[in-house]
Amino acid sequence: QVQLVESGGGLVQAGASLRLSCAASGRTFSSYTVGWFRQTPGKEREFVAAIVWTGDTHYADSVKGRFTISRDYSKNTVYLQMNSLKAEDTAVYYCAETRPFTLATTLPNPTVYDNWGQGTRVTVSS
Repeated sequence: QVQLVESGGGLVQAGASLRLSCAASGRTFSSYTVGWFRQTPGKEREFVAAIVWTGDTHYADSVKGRFTISRDYSKNTVYLQMNSLKAEDTAVYYCAETRPFTLATTLPNPTVYDNWGQGTRVTVSS
């Protein structure tokens, strides 16, 4: 099974940018759909963005226009570029993969994802 490892989190001020990485090891995950989720204490895991194996992307309304998901096939890595960060973006961010033909309408549902990384913490100070 592929192992997913997130990196790139940190502490930044509101308005700053961060780029998160989700690197896969064990096999290529270029044919899989990869999603980013975030979670804060006491809350359910929240969908942020997903990139389908075709290259199609999906975003939560709360991050649309500020975050960009992309993938580098040569590096077997998916990125989440986060711009104009807000205090409410503070969370632990997780990447996860799901099967290639998962319905797009189900991508915001964390239960359709089979494999998760351990997360990277993002803290945005206001």
